[in-house]
Order: sequence, then structure tokens, then C-alpha cells
Amino acid sequence: MISAVKSCVAAPVSLMLAALILAVQPLAAASDGEWASPGGDPGKAHHSPLTAINPGNVARLGLAWQAELGTNRVLEATPVVVGGVLYTSGVAGRVYAFDGATGRELWRFEPETDMQVNRWVCCDMANRGVAVADGLVYVGALDGMLYALDARTGQVVWKVDSIEDHSRGMSSTGAPEIAGDVVVLGNAGSDYDARGYVTAYDRRTGAQRWRFHTTPRSPALGAQDNPELEAAAKTWDPASRWDIGAGGSPWDAIAYDPETGLVLVGTGNAEPYSLTARSPKGGRNLYTSSLVAIDAKTGRMRWFYQESPEDQWDYDANAPMILTHMTIDGRDRSVVLHAPKNGFFYVIDRATGEVLRANPIVRVNWARSINLKTGEPELNPAAADISAGPKIIFPATPGARNWHAGSYDRTTGLWYGAVLDMGNLIFVPPGPKPYAAKGLNNGAALIFTPDLAQALPTLPPPVAAAVKALPAWADAKANPARSEMRAIDPLTGRTVWSVPAGGWQDRAGVLTTASGLIVHGTLSGELRVLDARTGAQLVSIQTGTSIMAAPMTYSIGGVQYIAVMAAWGGGGYPYVPRYSAAYQRGNSGRLLVFRLGGGPVPLPPLLPPLEVAPPPPPQAADVTPEMIARGQALYYGIGCAMCHANQPRSITPDLRRMNDATHAAFKQIVLGGLYQAAGMPRWDDVLKPADADAIHAWLIDQQARARAQDLDKQARGLPLDAPSLAILSSY
Repeated sequence: MISAVKSCVAAPVSLMLAALILAVQPLAAASDGEWASPGGDPGKAHHSPLTAINPGNVARLGLAWQAELGTNRVLEATPVVVGGVLYTSGVAGRVYAFDGATGRELWRFEPETDMQVNRWVCCDMANRGVAVADGLVYVGALDGMLYALDARTGQVVWKVDSIEDHSRGMSSTGAPEIAGDVVVLGNAGSDYDARGYVTAYDRRTGAQRWRFHTTPRSPALGAQDNPELEAAAKTWDPASRWDIGAGGSPWDAIAYDPETGLVLVGTGNAEPYSLTARSPKGGRNLYTSSLVAIDAKTGRMRWFYQESPEDQWDYDANAPMILTHMTIDGRDRSVVLHAPKNGFFYVIDRATGEVLRANPIVRVNWARSINLKTGEPELNPAAADISAGPKIIFPATPGARNWHAGSYDRTTGLWYGAVLDMGNLIFVPPGPKPYAAKGLNNGAALIFTPDLAQALPTLPPPVAAAVKALPAWADAKANPARSEMRAIDPLTGRTVWSVPAGGWQDRAGVLTTASGLIVHGTLSGELRVLDARTGAQLVSIQTGTSIMAAPMTYSIGGVQYIAVMAAWGGGGYPYVPRYSAAYQRGNSGRLLVFRLGGGPVPLPPLLPPLEVAPPPPPQAADVTPEMIARGQALYYGIGCAMCHANQPRSITPDLRRMNDATHAAFKQIVLGGLYQAAGMPRWDDVLKPADADAIHAWLIDQQARARAQDLDKQARGLPLDAPSLAILSSY
């Protein structure tokens, strides 16, 4: 069973009843003027009671101030404003403090991050925000170090290493969560070799209070950490791939419920993706792809709900949660609204875990429906079991929803957010899948449906033939992807209105206000304000910088401000969309703050025209076709392509366009860590000098091909930056 009230975990009835009646502190709206957490209020609704900016005057919105943050990498955080000070986080866990009215920088903090962590970060050097309480600012750095900073000075008050096993590919990208007397932090790494867990630390001292693992360890190692994990172990084959770590990492979506005293945790995918490869005899593989409710004081689990049992599709349950109250079937219910990757919109009782509603909001073929009596999805293995062969899965691994925050307005009863309706081909390449320490261990290849028709001729003939025989192939060709900003009724899943996005990667976070406004950014660089009733656009401000993060709003001295972090990045960050501001103007990260009567936004200059790839150096005399092929296999196998897409306008170097000096220093860069301070880790513990030579030989071959293609396009008068196909796309 996977529903909470019929959980296989032995929880005393008295605890279940206590969860129902406990009322530590009711949820409340965001304090007037402040925005106390990345989600705004304790329920993380991303909704503000402020009304000074409204449909009647929003046309006067302009820039109040901006801050250049000195990075060309992703900015995903939503700022926090407490006591007139705006706090926000940036790349790898940097923290900034500004006077919220003037923009004067008060301090900044740069964690001493070990850049080797870049080797096992799937989705850029992201950080999704800070927590602020009692004069301290908490942030998790990319390498897993949790810092408590003095809110006045930025000085470190305490720090603690949250990584329990540094031999594993683990990192931290989510915002810490204040939960009573503790601060809670999760970790990432499910596509690498992590065994997920979430940890609570004393807010004042940093002492560890408890840790809850979201997957069991190998039974051969003895007893599990607690009875909940003993129960979870029964849902795994004893002969599972424990060497890989099992996954389940809570990399985002941690919410404290003050009404029940529970910490609600969204967990990551299982690994490797194939169920047969992961857990040969099958099983639900708890507590991956689940919501887990943990007592904030004791660290013991109260309930869980597994949204995607037997996950083979990278269906993390890490999309942001919203805690609120709704009238359902004539009763006032305290609920969590959750729209995760798997395509369903869930309304779940947050005291018991009972599933009250579950409706699809995009095409879904991994399951047919959710049985509300049991909470069980009716799985559809014929369409979705990748262990049995290649499958086109809806929704795709980027998910119907992901980390981009949605918003809920109790006055309209509607949820607002970006929704992606897209599929992807998933197949397990032939051959053994040995454990790769701190390496990608998902054991699958992905091609998104917008690329699938173009990619099909490049696939092995058996795979291509299997794809064409799939029932989902016709749908994938006819409607490969649709990304929209939507207003959705949480109880029915019905879309009340929708607005098309610029492309499938265009799905930024959302802010709503009590004056009936929806505010969000776009990858083309617009800050858009919509009418919450109809979705009609009221104003659009071109910023010249791609926006993915959710905006927020605050008030100081009677003036309402709207702030948003701006920069492209995240999963698949080297593949910069052609329609994005990052592609046209570069990716200089900024914090932008707006007010009524503000001025125009300074636009970054357009990038210069692309030049023909420079001629590569001649290949060494001992280079053979076999050596070049081995270099290509290493490049994709160890994860070089996760950072270097080898396409024009990428925010990381296009290695087909290296100059002579870079070629000469290639081994020093790859093996010796010459550019480690800039974020390029060293690989001498993984690669031998001959391996680096093979990768270099393949890149020289690629550069020669790129130059020939550029010269041909130039001769025919075609643009040099024709789109490239990303066969092994990330999200």
C-alpha cells in the first residue's frame, strides 16, 4: 500500500490522531511589507496581500534599482525581505544583502566551495534561496556545507558539513527550511550515486538533531536506521543495485507545516532508471518519488505518499508544495497542493497523507489514473516499462512541473504556474552498467520529443524500428511539446485559462498578488504582468536577461516593490535556447527590482556575430579513428557533455572553438585543474593522460568538422549558428 492511512509503516494510532489535532501555529498570510521566506508565507503560496501595484496602475512599473551579481550562471532563488533588508542567494550558495529601498549593498558572502563538486552536479551551480530567522541567514552551499550567517554583517556564526559520505556524488541546491527550533536541509545526487536523506540542525548552534534517510541501505549491512526504513527495505529486492546508492534525494520541496509540526519532504527519483536493472524482482522502492511527512521534533516519519511507485522515468517529487486550506466535500481540509513531474495535480491532506484529489494536467501514459480510495496509480507497463524496451513516455523527464514555483490564491481558488506537456524517448543502451563512483548512474538515454524525428536516423536501427512501432510515436510527432502559463482548478485539474510560452524550456516561477496580478519572467527577457482572472497581458517590460526564478514583492515606506533574479541556467544549461535573451545578449546575472514610476531597464548589448571556428591544430601522428571514437565515448560517458554542449552561444565554452593557447594547455586544464577557480574541476583521478589525449583528439576532429560546416554556411550566405541536436539532453 502507498497511501498514508494504509501505510505499511507501523505508526501508532495515537500519533496519527495527534497529527490531526495538533495546532502549533496556524498558517498565516505573508506579513504586510515583508516576504519572510522564498515562498512568501508559511504555506509557500507565492501570493502577496499587497495591492499598491494593481491593474489600474501597473503600466507605470519601471526599474527601481538593480544589482549586477558578476556571474553568467543560473540564478533560481526568490529573494527574502525582512526588516527592510533584501537577502538573496546566487551561484553555488553566494549570499547578498541589500537595502530593499535603495539597492545599496550591505554585504555579500562567498562560500569556500570545493569546485570539484561541479563534476557531480546535474543541473548547474544552482541555489534556490535562503532562510532568515532570529538575526541569522541560512544557506546551503553547492558542496553541502550549511552556513548560518549574521544577518547584519554576513559573518559566519556557524557552519556544518551536511554530506555524510564524500565518496558519493552529492551536492546541495535547495533552500534551507526553518522548522521550529531546527533548520532542515536536503541534498541532491539521485542521478549520480547518492542515498538520499534530509537533516535537521539546531538553529542556534548547528548541532545535528536528526537525519532521515529516504531510501534504505543494503540489508547485508545489517539493521536499517529506523523502523520506517525496515519497512521500506521490504519494497526493494535484496539484490538491488545498492552500490549505486538507490537515489531518493530531497534536493528541493521541503516545507514545514506549523499547524501539524510536520516537515513535508519531496523525494527524488530512484536509480538506475530501469526497474529491472535497479531492483530485479521489482517493488515500489520506497521512499523514492514520494512525499514524506516527518515530525520536526523527533525526526520520525508520520506518513508518506508515493506519487510514482516503480519509477522508471526520473519522476522526482521535488516540485514546490503549497500548504493551504480548502473546502472539499463540504469540509474544511488542511491540504498540500502538489503538481510534480509525473503529470498529476494532487490535493493531499497534510495531517494524514490521504489523497483527496488527483487529476492529470498533461498527457500521461505511465499511469492510467489514480484510485482515490487507495491512492494507488493504475500503472501502464505496456506503454511505460523501459526495462522491456524503448518507450516514449509522457510526461518527459523534465516533468509537467519542476522546481519553478507556482502560486495559489485562496480568493480565486486557482493555482497558477508554468506547465510543460512534452514526452521523451527513454531506452537502456546495450552493455553492462558498472558502478561509476560520483558519476552518472541512471543507465538510460533520453531524447525529448521535439528532437526525436531529427534524431531517429542517428539511432541504432533496432532502437529506431522499436520507436516507430510505439503507439505514442504518432502523438509525439504531431504534438512534440507545449509549454504554457496556466490557471488551474486544483480540485478538478481543469485549466481555466492558458497562455503559450516561447518554447518548451520557457517555464519561469510565478508571483500573484491580492490586487489580481500574476507576475513572471520569460527566457526572452520579459517581465510579464497578467490579469489573474483572464490571463490577459497587462504589461511587458524587456529586461534583456532571461528570467527563470519566481518574482516576489515587498513594501518599504509605503512603496511596493517587485524583485526577481535574472539569468538562464539549470538543467541542460549549456543548451541555450535560440529565442532566449541569454542567446542574444549573453547571460550576465542580475537582481532586478521594480516600482511604480521607475525607469527603463538597461539592456545588455547584443552579442557580436558568430565567427567561423578557428582552425584546429594538426592531429598527433599516433591518432587513429579508434582513438577518436574512444575520446567521444569518454566525453559522453564521464559527463563532459553535461557542461559543454559544443554549440554556439553556450554559457560554457564551445570546445569546437578552442584557440591555440587552450589546445596547448588542454592537459593542464583537464588533469591539472588549471581553471578550477573558474569552476572547471580536475579529472586526474578519473582520466589517465592517454584518456585526455583521446578526448582532445575527438575535440580536434569536431573542431575541424565545425570549421568546415561554418565555411560552407558562410559561402552559401547562411547563419553560422544553426541549431544543434542534443541527443543526450538533460532537463
